[in-house]
Amino acid sequence: MSASDAVEVNTGEAPVGSVVWLHGLGADGHDFEPVVPELRLPGSLPLRFVFPHAPVRPVTVNGGMAMRAWYDIVSLDAAGRADEDGIRKSATVLDALIGREVDRGIPEERVVIAGFSQGGAVALHLALHTKRRLAGLMALSTYLALPDQVDAQAPRNTSLPVFMAHGTMDPMVPYEGGMRSRDRLQAIGFEVEWHEYPMAHAVCPQEIADIRTWLLRVFDPAK
Repeated sequence: MSASDAVEVNTGEAPVGSVVWLHGLGADGHDFEPVVPELRLPGSLPLRFVFPHAPVRPVTVNGGMAMRAWYDIVSLDAAGRADEDGIRKSATVLDALIGREVDRGIPEERVVIAGFSQGGAVALHLALHTKRRLAGLMALSTYLALPDQVDAQAPRNTSLPVFMAHGTMDPMVPYEGGMRSRDRLQAIGFEVEWHEYPMAHAVCPQEIADIRTWLLRVFDPAK
């Protein structure tokens, strides 16, 4: 896919920051588009939301059915989730999307990377390996896809604001897996703002309200 293959929503003219938000398995860039107005962001903080479409590819765990996916999943256990080549390629696409925002006048320090489920795994991977100084990381109902590689390369920016959220009744990405990923980030020096909700593999109204509060803090013009 190309970095320009994405849905975009501006909350005002002349955006002062960007949120690049990756969808989950089988969805597309329109999946989280309706969340933007629900965030009720003030007119004084115009942001550009970029929702890229993952490429269509066969997914082993779904019987080889072709669907939008950031990487292949062989099985639902921890080992089967790691399609290393696919994760790395999708992280490269995410980095290109950040670069495109920089080219359009948004400093990388004003770019948040975000993702839900599979998209969150890609965002987490990039956050751990990029040299960019980003505004923040939002990882929703997700996990570290390549946990054994976390210590192979020292994190670049442990001061990165991190928002993680998970449903306590998630049957797709177990709650315990989300907590282990949070704990791993904390163990290597990240301060993680953790939220949990009584929900399955989804996003709930309270989570949207918490995301709003976090985004207002991350993009505080006084910073």
